[in-house]
Amino acid sequence: MDTIIAPSILAADFGNLQRDIEMLNASEAGWIHVDVMDGMFVPNISFGFPVMNTVKKHTKKPLDVHLMIVDPDRYLKSFRDAGADGIIVHYEVCPNLHRTVQYIKELGCRAAVALNPHTPVALLEDIIGDLDQVLIMSVNPGFGGQKFIANTYKKLHDLKELSAKKNVDLLIEVDGGVDESNVAQLAEAGANVFVAGNAVFSAPDPSGMILKLKKLSVSARS
Repeated sequence: MDTIIAPSILAADFGNLQRDIEMLNASEAGWIHVDVMDGMFVPNISFGFPVMNTVKKHTKKPLDVHLMIVDPDRYLKSFRDAGADGIIVHYEVCPNLHRTVQYIKELGCRAAVALNPHTPVALLEDIIGDLDQVLIMSVNPGFGGQKFIANTYKKLHDLKELSAKKNVDLLIEVDGGVDESNVAQLAEAGANVFVAGNAVFSAPDPSGMILKLKKLSVSARS
C-alpha cells in the first residue's frame, strides 16, 4: 500500500491560495486535506463550499475532506458536488454511523471515520469492515499548530491490529502535529496517510518538505 502525504490547506496562505495549490500539484503530495469546521463541534470556523470550489478548480489531486461539523449528513452530497473524493466524518457526532458511511459510499466517495484523542479504536470494531479509511486525531480538533499527543502511537497500533483482522485494505490516516520528527515512528505504528499542515507550509521549501516526509515514511514502512 502506497504512502500518502496529504497537506492540509488550513495552513496555506489564503492570499495566495492558487499559488499554494499549484505547488501541491507539482509536489509529491498524494491528496489535499481540507479541514471544514463549523464552530460547534470544534471551537473554530474554517471554510466551506466557496473555498472548496476554488481548490477543486485548480487542483490535480484528490480532495480528502475532513468534516469537523455536527450533523454532517445534511451536507454530504453538497461536499461531493463541491469536489470531495473522500469524506471523513467524526464518530463522536454520528448516532447512525453505519447509515452515514453507506450514504458516503452511495455518493461515490471514499468513506472515512475520524476518532478524537479520547475515543477508543475498539468502538469501530463493528463497522471497520465497511470503511475505506480511519483518521486518528493526534491533537484535539479545531486548531492547527497544536502539540502532538503521544498516545497516538498506541491507537495506531491498535487500529492496525483491528484492520489486520477485519479490513486489510484500510487506509490509516493520522492528523495533528505530524512532522519530520515523528513521521517515521507513525508509519512504523501503522499509519499510511499523513496529514501535515504547518510542517509543510511553514517550511522554507514546502515541496521539499513533502518529499522528505514521504521518503521518511516509506523508509519506515519498508
